[in-house]
Amino acid sequence: MRKGGTWVQRWRVPLGFLCGAAFIVLAQPAPSTLIIGGVVAMLGLAIRAWSAGHIRKNDALAVSGPYAHTRNPLYLGSFLLGLGFTIAAGRPLLLGGIFAALFLGIYLPVMRVEAATLVQLFGESYERYAKTVPLFFPHLTPYREAAFPRTKFDAGLYMRYREYRAALGLLAALGMLVLKTIWLR
Repeated sequence: MRKGGTWVQRWRVPLGFLCGAAFIVLAQPAPSTLIIGGVVAMLGLAIRAWSAGHIRKNDALAVSGPYAHTRNPLYLGSFLLGLGFTIAAGRPLLLGGIFAALFLGIYLPVMRVEAATLVQLFGESYERYAKTVPLFFPHLTPYREAAFPRTKFDAGLYMRYREYRAALGLLAALGMLVLKTIWLR
């Protein structure tokens, strides 16, 4: 992998903000879509927070917490955040198609590149883990291997990776949709 990652890895966050702005412009939210979408987005936010507290990027293979159920819980959380925001926006058919295309176009290539990087970093350990744990959709039964100790959630990691910015972003986006709901009435 090139230094700095692929262009998709570098641009996924700015593209997400651009899509969020477009979704706010195109949105036709209603109180019911805001509530349902907000709940789904909050679930995604919780999964991201849980994931951030279990990963030590490129230093150790994360196999505990949500990583025992899916290899990409941060992206699963992002998916649920985006899905929730799409629902909250109140135009699921129009915006859902755009969201699905962008998510698949951005995150599938990123997951492939990151998997190749993890093979380089952790070799056979990662390959054994990848054979058991699904790429995206989680298993209910957690991955267990004696070679990997189960670690507990570390709030310091959550702060180090600045995961709180996702919560602030969600609050700002939902706040704009609430204002738009009031304005449309």
